Amino acid sequence: GDWDFWADWKDRRLWVTVTPIVLVTFPAAVQFFLWERFRQPWGATLCVLALLLGEWVNRYFNFWGWTYFPVNFVFPAILVPGAILLDAFLMLSGSYLFTAVVGSLGWGLLFYPNNWPAIAAFHQATEQHGQLMTLADLIGFHFVRTSMPEYIRMVERGTLRTFGKDVAP
Repeated sequence: GDWDFWADWKDRRLWVTVTPIVLVTFPAAVQFFLWERFRQPWGATLCVLALLLGEWVNRYFNFWGWTYFPVNFVFPAILVPGAILLDAFLMLSGSYLFTAVVGSLGWGLLFYPNNWPAIAAFHQATEQHGQLMTLADLIGFHFVRTSMPEYIRMVERGTLRTFGKDVAP
């Protein structure tokens, strides 16, 4: 959802936890189908590459093509290394249970380190009008989205959530 669309929401705690849990279901389903029918161990990678292509088409035409929103602020999450890991566990073990438990654990644990190079620059601190915030927060304030509920922006103001504190009004 919203956690994976915009760079100013990619530094959340929920993006790191909810996104990999939700996203592992589709590669697992394609992986099951290709392994069960054809004994091909690259179902998760195929699914993630197809998802990545669809995400970039979406990002380009919907964000840049319609609203001229900067594309480097709406990049999709990096999922390919986790998908390769899932496929490797299935290929080496041949067990759905082992792949589901250990492979999905690896998928979730690799998610944040794989995405860190893309979002690290947005974690830099900056001061704007006497308020300390991250560059991701600053992007969110300067590129306001019309579908963003205003109460979320009011709660988020100046919370330093990137530095380890919870969001507090």
